[in-house]
Amino acid sequence: MTILLSDPAVRAVPVAECGEPLVRLPHAISPSGALVRAGLADRLVAADRLLPRGIRLRVVEGFRPAEQQRAIIASYAAEVATLHPGIGHAELERLTSRFVAPLDVAPHVAGAAVDLTLVDVCGDELDLGTPIDATPEQSDGRCWFAAAGIGADARAHRTVLARALRAQGLVNYPTEWWHWSHGDRYWALTTGAPHALYGPLVAAVAA
Repeated sequence: MTILLSDPAVRAVPVAECGEPLVRLPHAISPSGALVRAGLADRLVAADRLLPRGIRLRVVEGFRPAEQQRAIIASYAAEVATLHPGIGHAELERLTSRFVAPLDVAPHVAGAAVDLTLVDVCGDELDLGTPIDATPEQSDGRCWFAAAGIGADARAHRTVLARALRAQGLVNYPTEWWHWSHGDRYWALTTGAPHALYGPLVAAVAA
């Protein structure tokens, strides 16, 4: 059974903030200069080195300010509510959290998560089944990491991506093949760690 980020078990995970700074990822794996915690940056660089020759990671987003997270939540919740007239608050939060994390447990707001894909030597994105950020509705569920209905190449590329990232201790949020994290509450719950390493950041300055 998939654990969603709105699950009370995620909120129940304690946070022992380690104080690691945000750092900017190397241009080679993040041309946009995404910010992540220093420990996560090291793991991503190491994962990139594990990929087959001619394939690189491409990180498109890391740290996300709280106000941006709120805006994404509001926008997607409104979309879900339109599709499900009369939906209750608890069910709306559950469905919304399939795709956007509640603010207090959001890995991106803690600098603990990245949205990423794979690229070839020319920097062109490989086929992973859907674009990054394709919602469950837009992709007919193919955004789930283990979704059926994607091609053999996309499945193989997802496997390559997962093998490299899991080797460095990252975990995937199962409804989004592109979302991987380390050190946040969701990571702690799914790996059995006693606590999260990173909590939400109010303000961020790159080290």
